[in-house]
Amino acid sequence: MNIVGQNFIYAAVMFLAGVGIPIMGALSGGLGARLQSPALAAVILFVVGFVIAGVYLFVVEGLPSGLPDASIPIQYYLGGVFIIFYTLGITYIGPKFGIGNAVCFVLLGQLISMTVIDHFGLLSSLQYSITMQRLVGLLFMAAGVFLVVKRF
Repeated sequence: MNIVGQNFIYAAVMFLAGVGIPIMGALSGGLGARLQSPALAAVILFVVGFVIAGVYLFVVEGLPSGLPDASIPIQYYLGGVFIIFYTLGITYIGPKFGIGNAVCFVLLGQLISMTVIDHFGLLSSLQYSITMQRLVGLLFMAAGVFLVVKRF
């Protein structure tokens, strides 16, 4: 597959992941409200996710041949902290603040974070410098986020 086709597939998959974020937020918030416990909802969601990831691991990738390499820096494992922070946050705050409002501020945080990560090539990511065109685009996106927010 050529690079254009591959990039199109990557973009489509990430678009679908983005579509799923507000859906996940609404479902997580609804579960937390019905259980009257955002923490219990998060545990249930992580168990479901763990089972699905485990099935994928064993069916698609196969059993790992060994333990992870001990030389992997600890910060690469801290993604779990952000996953639980997001899950607990959207489960607790989403129903009270509105899923749209919550996701808009998540998007704003993502825009700022991705700009810094890309500009400096942090965490082994590809480095993309901030250009004037990119800065203007980010400002328009940030303005759009604020225009979408219903109340704040």
